[in-house]
Formats: sequence, structure tokens, C-alpha cells
Amino acid sequence: MANNTTVTCPSPMKATSNGVFQGDNPLDFALPLAILQICLVFALTRILAYFLRPLRQPRVIAEIVGGILLGPSALGRNKNFIDAIFPARSLTVLDTLANLGLLFFLFLVGLELDPKSLRRTGKKALSIALAGITLPFVLGIGTSFALKGTISKGVDGGPFLVFMGVALSITAFPVLARILAELKLLTTDIGRMAMSAAAVNDVAAWILLALAISLSGSGHSPLVSLWVFLCGCAFVLVCIFAVRPVFKWMVQRCPEGEPVDELYVCATLVSVLAAGFVTDTIGIHALFGAFVLGIIVPKEGPFAGALVEKVEDLVSGLFLPLYFVSSGLKTDITTIRGAQSWGLLVLVFSTACFGKVAGTVAVSLLCKVPFQEALALGFLMNTKGLVELIVLNIGKDRKVLNDETFAIMVLMAVFTTFITTPIVMAVYKPAKRLSKDYKYKTIERKDPNSQLRLLTCFHGTRNLPTMINLIEASRGTEKRGRLCVYAMHLMELNERPSAILMVHKARNNGLPFWNKGQQSANNNQVVVAFETFEQLSRVAIRPMTAISSITSMHEDICTSADSERAAMIILPFHKHQRLDGTFETTRSEYRLINQQVLQNAPCSVGIIVDRGLGGSSHVSASNVDSVFTVLFFGGSDDREALAYGLRMAEHPGINLNIIHFLPSPELQGEIVRVDVNDGSNTSAGPMENKFNIAELKQKISNYSSIKYEERVVGNAAETTASIHEFSQCNLFLVGRRPQGQIASALNVKSDCPELGPVGCLLTSPDFSTTASVLVVQQHHGLTLSNSSVGLSKVVVLPEEDSETS
Repeated sequence: MANNTTVTCPSPMKATSNGVFQGDNPLDFALPLAILQICLVFALTRILAYFLRPLRQPRVIAEIVGGILLGPSALGRNKNFIDAIFPARSLTVLDTLANLGLLFFLFLVGLELDPKSLRRTGKKALSIALAGITLPFVLGIGTSFALKGTISKGVDGGPFLVFMGVALSITAFPVLARILAELKLLTTDIGRMAMSAAAVNDVAAWILLALAISLSGSGHSPLVSLWVFLCGCAFVLVCIFAVRPVFKWMVQRCPEGEPVDELYVCATLVSVLAAGFVTDTIGIHALFGAFVLGIIVPKEGPFAGALVEKVEDLVSGLFLPLYFVSSGLKTDITTIRGAQSWGLLVLVFSTACFGKVAGTVAVSLLCKVPFQEALALGFLMNTKGLVELIVLNIGKDRKVLNDETFAIMVLMAVFTTFITTPIVMAVYKPAKRLSKDYKYKTIERKDPNSQLRLLTCFHGTRNLPTMINLIEASRGTEKRGRLCVYAMHLMELNERPSAILMVHKARNNGLPFWNKGQQSANNNQVVVAFETFEQLSRVAIRPMTAISSITSMHEDICTSADSERAAMIILPFHKHQRLDGTFETTRSEYRLINQQVLQNAPCSVGIIVDRGLGGSSHVSASNVDSVFTVLFFGGSDDREALAYGLRMAEHPGINLNIIHFLPSPELQGEIVRVDVNDGSNTSAGPMENKFNIAELKQKISNYSSIKYEERVVGNAAETTASIHEFSQCNLFLVGRRPQGQIASALNVKSDCPELGPVGCLLTSPDFSTTASVLVVQQHHGLTLSNSSVGLSKVVVLPEEDSETS
């Protein structure tokens, strides 16, 4: 008897509602429901990323897990929830938004890959990449036979074999870059090798994916697959030889330092959509066209950066997580049931890990890479990510992968990526490089003619003029080789695609970010400024780049200072001066960096409070006419500031005032209390005995540009008044932890203890001056814990009581 059951299709959703007051439920309409879905996905993935951050997991893990939780594996098991938030008739709109966001995101991924760098890939990295693709691909084909004979019966054999091979052989380049940066391995040989091999792997994976898609067509004739593949190759050739010259023409019409024409940006974004339409028409997939277009866009000049800036936040922040939800709604872990299914899950996990790790380790050992590094490299190359999900979703949509196989493969992607960070941390611990002959860790030294090495750090172009003018002042005499400066650009690594583009351009932490022999793509304002200064002066400038998260950036600074044997690290203050003269916080995180460096630095540290030292541009040596003032109270930090000031005074355009504060007879023998709350890094005992006044006077007697003056003061008010007499100078040099009764009497209220009492006084709103301030902390070679008892003196003055905090 025939079954005459009638199937009723749900009516299409209208775009907008009339509102709840007119009886409409917003969740029955496409736009408000899509808004709710985006907000829910955003909130869930960010919460998961927050909790996974202590485990050093990339955000892609949180996004994949968030999608699975919203699907039928967890929350989606509640029929009321799934019908209200993700009803079947809304999935078309959801998938369209998700794929549109993915289209532009893969355009950004293409922008990350520079074909020129692929051509420069060494034989070792190329061999490792090929081994990391070949063995997993072969094992993936072998695993597919086991799956095809059990849980994947009836699927088309050829496409299924290729999809399984591609899924197991992929390495996620963006995810790997973030893991390497998080583990501080970008500077190591293993980091450089992994990045190069992953870039090759990424391109190879897309070629294999195009092959898999062309084979998975529903056409009955094998000629259809051949035509799809040939048309895909023709599309790539047209992009290279016809579209790329147009992009080059656009780049030439976008000069450095000027905004990119909106017409060019819009034309490029429309081209991305057009390329997606062409490849979708061919039958490869719309994503392939966007990825190819991203690769062929020239990376030189501001054009690529402008494209990233216009697109990345909206796409990666809002639309891309929808793709993970779309994938999660297709993932039903409950389909994995029974001993056979769980056995196949273990088989896939084992095969995925063994193929990548064994292939990579074997070739690495043949290339004479140490076993420990080879093992870590194998697990790093096993990182999966977005491209893995794209492969699996295309296979699912084309009926190559069924529900159970799809769930197993998604869990494999999460598992292999999740274990990467902890395993690499366990098996690979790079030996800390100890600098030999690291003799001069301070500016104060017995041999004043020895080379001075400075590590100057800056966050952006705002800090450049003052830093360059400070370097010019530090140059001293014209003796060649006396000053060597390492200029470190501090760049934050985050989850944005532009951060990976930044890593790709800089290549490695601590290495020069321009190449004098080539016209680099990084020919920006920072490079131009330092190149110009190096040509005009005789100072050796070694530009460096530190790319890491804010919480660990101090490690890069301290490690670079140790490896380059710097005598002083100079950091910008976390506040900048506004037009009305008051200070405004630039970023509160910069203060954390400064505090961590002060605690852990292997050398002396200086914090520069910028009030426009030398103006807004570099002052040439012949035009320098500045007055610097050293405020000396006593102690090692003050001696370091004095030593730096004497170095600067050798410059023909700098006059130096040395103001030595001495206590009045009334202050002699006053009550001394111990400040138990000061856990600063200082050594015990009075340091003034090491300061020889007679020797200083004899040393500066031959310099007309240096003036020494002693001021006898009896309280904080007299001290402040004396300092104010020199407020018209260009730069104050002070110690962070001055010692003696006078310094202890300075009761300046401030929320910036890293500047010390004198630095806080000079930067307070009550002290009127246009002078910049350099606060100096001398390296002592020991670190006291915060529970240690500080030995700084606090004097009770006759006029007013000074309270310890």
C-alpha cells in the first residue's frame, strides 16, 4: 500500500518584524534572529577563550568548542532551544553570513602569505614540509579504507580517499604562528623552520583541496572533474597574469604616508566577491577564489595594510565565529557510540598524530636536527585550524563524509591542536643563551671609553622623535664605535589576522625589521626615521622587533638586553603629555611592561617621560643646543644617572648642570625609621661613601659645559624650590631610588612608584616645567622579594610628620 504522506516545507522567513507590541515574535524573522545568533556566538566564544587562556590555547579552539556546544552535541539537544535560536528555516541565512565572512577571512589569510618568501624557503624546511604532507596523506588514505568498510559504507571511494588524506595532512599556518609566539619560539631555529614549512604546507593543502573538490562533483563522467580542475588552473593563471598587474598599478598609486583611495579598497573587495563567484561557478568553491586573490595582492606599500584594516575586525570578530557555529550544528558527537566507533576515533587520533610527527621527525633527523627539536617540530606541524574545518564541511556538504565520520574528524582537529602547546612545552625547553663577557651591565664603570650599548624600546611613531633625540644626546664624542643602539619596536600579538601578517613581515623576534640590501615591504615611517638618523650620525643602529602578548613582552625585552649585552634599557613612560600639559594614560598595559622590566632586567633601566625632548623631529648634531640637569641626592641610582649625564655632556651641543643636594645641619642625626613596605631592588647600607666629590670636581674641571653646584636644604619645600630653579632645562636625569635624608623627606603622592619620589615630583601637575624626565635604576645583580625589608630612610622633620605608607 502506497504511503501518501504529505511533506510541508516551512515558509520562508521575512526580514524584519513589526515589533512585539504588534504581536510579532522577533525570533520568527531573519534579521533579529541573525543578530541574536551573532551576539550569542560572540559571547560564548569569548568566554571560552578567556577560560582557555591560562592553558595557552589559541582562540580557534574556543570557537570550535563553542560551535560544538551550541549544536546537537550539547545545548542543541534541547528541542526548545534549537527551535527558538537555530530553527531549520534560519540555517540558510546563517550559512550565507558565515560563508560570506569566511570568504573575506580567507582573503586576509591569502594576504598573510607572501609568494616571495615561499621561493626563499630553504631545502631543510621544504623537505620537512613535504614529509609532513606525504606520510599523513598516505596514512589518511589507509585510514579511509578502515572507515569505508565500517561506518562510511556507500560513499564515493575516490573523493573520500582524497578528503581523508587532505584532512590529516593540513597544518594551520595562522594558528601555528600564534602558538610559536606564545611559547617564545619565534626567535629559535625551530620556530623559523616551523613557520617556513607551515607556509609551504598551507599552499599545498589548498592545491590538494581544489583537487578533492574537483573529484567530488556529482557528474557521472570523469571528464567533468577534469574540466573543473583545468578551469581552476586557468583561473589561477588569469589572476597571476591579468589581475595582479592591476593590483600593482593600484599599489603604485598609493604612496606611503597617505590614505589609500576608497575606490581602490572597494574595487578590491568587490573583486574578492567576483573571484568567489567565478570559482563557485567552476565548481571548486567560492573560498578558493578569495584565497588566490589574497595571495596575488602585492604586499609592498600601505595598500595591503589598508585592506586588512578595513576588513579584519568586522569579519574575524563577528562573522567568522558564525562559521564555527554552522560547523558545530552539523557535529553530533552522540553519533559516536559503541566500541567500534570509539575504536575508529582512537585510530584516527593515532594516525593523525603519528603521520605528522613521524614524518617530520624522520626527515628532521636526516637533516641533522637534534631529536628534541625534531620531536617538538613534529607536534607543532600537527596543528589544525580553520582550513581543517573548511575541508571537513565541504566534504560533509558534498555527501563525502557522513555524520559520524564528520564528528570524529572534528574531534581530531580539536584534540591535535589542544595537545600541541602542552606537549611542546614538555619536550622542548630551549637552553637559555648566557652572554659571555657581559661585563658592563651599567653605565657607571671604571673605563668610560668602553663601548656603550643601549636598548631603546618604543611602541609606535609617537615615541620616535624623543627616542632618536635621546640617542643623539647619548652619542657623546665623535669616537667611532663608542655607542651602539638596539632600537626595539614593541608590537602586540593578538588574535587579529594583521598580527600574523606582522609576524610574517618581521619574520622573527629580535631580528632586524629591514634589510638594507633590499627594498623591504616594511618601508614605513619607523624604518625611514632610523635609516635617516643612522646616515646623519655615526651611531650604529640595530633595529629589532619584539612581537608577543602584553603579559610576556617584558621577557622579550630582558632576553634581548641580555643577548646583546646592553648596559641600559630605555622604556617610554605609559603616559603621554596632552596639549594642556597634563599627562594622559596611553595604555595601562604599558605600565605593567615597565614594572616587569624594572624587576627582571639584567642591566640598568631608564624610563623616559616625554615632554617633547628636542621637539617633534630629529635635531641634527650641529643644531643641538640643550641643557640637561642631574639631580643628585645619593645612592646607586643617582650615580647611574650622573654617569649617563656625564656621557651626554661630551656632546658639543649639550650643557650639563649637576645639582648635589646636601642636608642642612638641622637634618643631621634625625630619627630614622625602616620602611617595611618598600620591596624595591636595592642593596643594603648607605651608598654615598662610594661617591667621591673631589674626584668628580677634578674630572669636570676641564669641561666648560659642565657646572657643578651644591645645594644645602632643610626640608622638602626647600628641595622643591631649588629644583624649580632649573625647570627651564630640556631634560632632568634622576635616580629612581635616591638615598639620604633629603630624598626620604620628599613626600610626593603619586600612583607611579616606578618613577621614584623625585620622578613623581617632576611629573606632578603642581610642578610646572617643559623638561622631559629620565628616571634611572642601576643594576645591582640581586633581586629582593617583596617580603624583604627595604632599608630606605624616612626622616621625621621638625616642621611636619612624614608618615610611612
